[in-house]
Amino acid sequence: MTLRTQFNDGLKDAMRAKDTRAVSTIRMILAGLKDRDIEARGRGVTDGIDDAGILSMLQTMVKQRNESAGMYEQGGRPELAQQEREEIAVIERYLPKQMSEEEVAAAIDGIVTELGAASIKDMGKVMAELKARHAGQMDFAKAGGLVKARLSGK
Repeated sequence: MTLRTQFNDGLKDAMRAKDTRAVSTIRMILAGLKDRDIEARGRGVTDGIDDAGILSMLQTMVKQRNESAGMYEQGGRPELAQQEREEIAVIERYLPKQMSEEEVAAAIDGIVTELGAASIKDMGKVMAELKARHAGQMDFAKAGGLVKARLSGK
C-alpha cells in the first residue's frame, strides 16, 4: 500500500473516529504533499513525488514540530507544545521505524567501506547513498555529523 493510500485511509478513519487532531494533521500532510507534487511538475515529474520524497517531507514536518514545541515550552505555552507533540504522533504513524544510533553508525561504516570513501570530499557520495537506502529511517542532520567525523578520522 502506498503512502498516499495510507494517508487517505487514515483520514477516513480519523473522520469516522471524530479524532480532530488526526484529521487536521493528515489534511496538513496532504496539503504539503500537494505542494510538493506541484513543485515537482516544474521539474518534469508528472505523477508526483515518490515515497522517499514523501518520507523526507514527513521527517521535516516532525523536525519543525519538535522545534516549535521547544519554543512554546520556553515561551510558557505548554498547551501549544502539547498540540505540536500530538501532531508529531500522528505524522510518525506513517514513518518507518527509526534506526538506533548503533544501526546508523553501522550503516555509515558499511557505505563508507563499500564506496571506498577516504576523505571529507567523499561526504556527498556517502550522504546520497544513505538517503537512497535509508529514507525516512534516520535523522540525516545527525547522520551528516557522524559521516563527517568518520571521514575526517575523528
